[in-house]
Amino acid sequence: MKQFQKFIISVFSIIVVFSVVGCASTGSTAKVSYGDPTAVETTTIDFGSSDLQQIAQSMVDSMLTFPPIVQATTDRRPVICVGYIKNKTREHIDTESITDTISTKLLQSGKFRFVDRSRANELLDELKYQESGLVDDSTAAKIGHQIGAEYMLYGNFSSIEKTAGREKDLYYKFTLKLMNVETGIIEWQDEKEIRKGAKRPLVGM
Repeated sequence: MKQFQKFIISVFSIIVVFSVVGCASTGSTAKVSYGDPTAVETTTIDFGSSDLQQIAQSMVDSMLTFPPIVQATTDRRPVICVGYIKNKTREHIDTESITDTISTKLLQSGKFRFVDRSRANELLDELKYQESGLVDDSTAAKIGHQIGAEYMLYGNFSSIEKTAGREKDLYYKFTLKLMNVETGIIEWQDEKEIRKGAKRPLVGM
């Protein structure tokens, strides 16, 4: 009986040792590497970085080559404010990340300027501080001198998902609009469609 107990204790000790060594080994041999941020990402069928890049590039190319927009930006840089992208998909998608990429590309094109309404409250606090008398009047920014946006960029993001057996089909549609703030007229609009498919492997494969 004592020998059997010793045997059990010995086996348990060996298992514990190997478990600890295995965990330590796994942690120490984990490799981290940099990848190409523009490479096609197919880890899952869900919305990913490649989809974001496709959408942003498609929208920017379309807007910058649309004849009325080309004409409007020939001799000046209109001011745009970024509105809300309504996420109608089932996924939790950071739509602000999409508009950030689009606005960055548009700004870098040298054709547009942007105002950031998301920081309006912070900006107002700073303006009030500068007019409080604590700041040299010759360098203080004045309330009422900001430039109003001529255009608003906003849109919708929707998806349709279908599953049949082992196959899954996911369709995305991103629609972006550029509205004239004063007239309410949609000066430009376009959409990007993306379809992706996946097939689950058979059990045991």
